[in-house]
Amino acid sequence: MNIDHTILTLIVFTPLAGALLLALLPDRGRTMQWGALAVTLVTFALTLHLPVHYSYAARSAAFQFDQNIPWIASPSIHYHVGIDGLSMWLAVLTGLLAPLGVLISWRAIDTRKKLFYVLFLLQQVAMLGIFVSLDMVLYYAFWEMSLVPMTLLIATFGRTGNRRHAAIKYFLYAFIPSGLLLVAMLWIYAQTGTFDLPTLAALAAQNAISPNAAALWLASLALLLAFSVKVPVFPLHGWLVDAIEEAPTAAVMVLAGKTALYSILRFSFAIFPAQSHRIAPLMIALAAIGIVYGALLALVQSDLKKFAAYSTLGHLSFITLGIFTFTIAGLDGGIYQILNHGVSGGALFMLLGLLYERYGTYDMRLYGGVAQKLPWVVAMFVITTLSIIGLPMLNSFVGEFLILSGSMQSAFPHRHLVTALATTGVILSAAYMLGMIQRVFYCDLGPKPEKIAGWDLDAREHLALWPLVALFLVMGVASPLWMRAIDGAAVPMAGHPGAVEDPAIQATLQGHVLKIEDEAYPPIDAAPPAPPQPASGGAR
Repeated sequence: MNIDHTILTLIVFTPLAGALLLALLPDRGRTMQWGALAVTLVTFALTLHLPVHYSYAARSAAFQFDQNIPWIASPSIHYHVGIDGLSMWLAVLTGLLAPLGVLISWRAIDTRKKLFYVLFLLQQVAMLGIFVSLDMVLYYAFWEMSLVPMTLLIATFGRTGNRRHAAIKYFLYAFIPSGLLLVAMLWIYAQTGTFDLPTLAALAAQNAISPNAAALWLASLALLLAFSVKVPVFPLHGWLVDAIEEAPTAAVMVLAGKTALYSILRFSFAIFPAQSHRIAPLMIALAAIGIVYGALLALVQSDLKKFAAYSTLGHLSFITLGIFTFTIAGLDGGIYQILNHGVSGGALFMLLGLLYERYGTYDMRLYGGVAQKLPWVVAMFVITTLSIIGLPMLNSFVGEFLILSGSMQSAFPHRHLVTALATTGVILSAAYMLGMIQRVFYCDLGPKPEKIAGWDLDAREHLALWPLVALFLVMGVASPLWMRAIDGAAVPMAGHPGAVEDPAIQATLQGHVLKIEDEAYPPIDAAPPAPPQPASGGAR
């Protein structure tokens, strides 16, 4: 066995080992910061093994770095991990943001540091586990695990007295729909006898999960609801503003979007392709409303955290629109925009945290004229703003262009109206982002900058921000470096599911098709004719 067989396990459990080590060390001086930084850098280095050794020529439906070990005999649960073009870059992004989160929290977290960094590393374990899990029970364990450290981070390290309320609100919004997700998973297992995602996707491709159309529809809604709440999709965003307002900077960088959008693509689209197409017009309409709603509310905010929260809602709605077009351009753009939002949104939250460190407020009305005092801070803000609004040559332009192209190419009704609304959201995002820059940095000197000298970026802050700024440009001009893997995952989702080439999955599929057809068409007086065999080849 070479490292390819165990790399995903090493990636997931290195932060766990680091969290256990930090829990045993004394909380003295900068021990926690240096320890967490070392662990996250090692984890990031391990994630870089994935794109370097990924086989871009492999067939698009194949999972790589696969590790499948029986765990529990009955019910059949496996420790099954693997990645494809959808999950690989999300794992790398998670690995990148973690050390940057540690650097940006270096001075901001000065009490209960051990608790903070242990919880932060556990959150990283959960997110990486979500991205690599191919067994639904294993995935569900990491999905539920992700709620606990985030809730505790918000409740313990929130900045106001509202932090516990925000934490409970976040937990309830995410946990209650997860109960429906668990029920749907158990129903799927009762129908198929497996929690294995590749096998379930193969069964779904042949309409062989269940003959009961109503039950399939309800199960698909249960999954979609659990994921949509955590994106969040409009109007299920009630937790978002409070959570972003209270969460510390390192936590808020990974709070919204990535895991839930990935889960829709990975599980809803794979297990319930027909049902996902059926509900797509509704999801597209909600996404279009969310784009404009988030942008309009961001325009009138005076609190920078609320401003960022509604901006996040608008951008996540844009991604939702792209993936539910079920076009290659829309899916490519949606998946790429998840990465862009992680990079650009992460940079924005980092900068807002740095501004708060210097002036102790998120109220835009108390700022003004900051550009005179903090030239490097304003430079970073302006570059990040240009990235977020989709300036050509920067990263978000690629994703937004593909999403709008996919929206126009989609087969769903009113696509021209939806595309026009989404384009309006792009214009409004430029308005509120540039308006924020004007109010905070270029107006007359405000009360806070007048009384507090502040300080410009130090070496640690430069080190945290420049990798993201470099990615803005590289992802804008060299997007094929990412797209060659992403496109391999997007093409099967955009097309009609076909037969699966894996012989082991074919055998499971054939037996299950026979079982489903026997249940749906029981013999009356004579033996029924042999059911048709699934196709032996073809692309999904």
